Amino acid sequence: MILTVTLNPSVDKRYQVDDVIKGTVMRASAVYPTAGGKGLNVSRVIRLLGEQVTATGLLGGRAGDYIAEELQEQGIINRFVRIQEETRSCLAFLDRGNSQTEVLEPGPTVSREELERFLAVFEELAGHHQIICLSGSLPRNVPINIYRDMIEIARTKRARVLLDSSGEALRSGIDAGPFFIKPNRSELEALAGTELTGEDEIFEQVDRLHRCGIDNVAVSLGKEGALAVLGGKHYRLSVPRVNAVNPVGSGDASLAGMAVGLKRGYSVEHALGFACACGTANAVEAATGVVNPQLVDELYSQINLLPC
Repeated sequence: MILTVTLNPSVDKRYQVDDVIKGTVMRASAVYPTAGGKGLNVSRVIRLLGEQVTATGLLGGRAGDYIAEELQEQGIINRFVRIQEETRSCLAFLDRGNSQTEVLEPGPTVSREELERFLAVFEELAGHHQIICLSGSLPRNVPINIYRDMIEIARTKRARVLLDSSGEALRSGIDAGPFFIKPNRSELEALAGTELTGEDEIFEQVDRLHRCGIDNVAVSLGKEGALAVLGGKHYRLSVPRVNAVNPVGSGDASLAGMAVGLKRGYSVEHALGFACACGTANAVEAATGVVNPQLVDELYSQINLLPC
């Protein structure tokens, strides 16, 4: 089965407004609350694709209660650890031009005892799940090397880890050699410490990550597809053009697709194609972290993955 980890979940509220204008009163025509955080988006897409998923992480307060209720309604197994402080909220303002402006709270402060309880639960769950998705930012007081430690625990349980984070949390996790990472271009540039101006420079950095012990790396290029090194081989992946409505969450949908593909026994190459189909399918939905399984299958048949 698949396990997802969301250490910094949120109650996400998406406001539909005419325009975002500083210093004014803006009235929303619609508000869409949902259980958010990258790992919960991943969990939701996995369930929509018909697979079982267990979600763990940290939840607190009434916002945590709301998220737990949504997990139950969506058929996601809840193994979150409760903490004393309130789970954060994140606000997104979508204007009539489909531009999105976000306000993201930093998240609660987690005590050492709460973190130790979580790690004990994670170690137990890692022994019963073959694929583990680690996603998103870290709340306050959680050490930056937490993903590295979790990957090392998962390795002792023979689980494959898919890591999707950014900044120092991603850099630290990379040191432990996860099975798969999917940075976008800007995240790869941050890791490299320099701007990457073409495919050759992107592949040079991805090869470096592969030599560091990461078997599979895919760099998302948005509507231009992706570049990947899978098992040491270079690939270029193109995706079909769609009428994108809300691309937010497409990376999470892609990670869910990769996890589902691997769980179904697809080769890594075919799992990556399925992942990109999921990411593309998410972009045509108004809600974040949602896919239509029938559309995913249609898009999957149009994905081109070519060695280069």
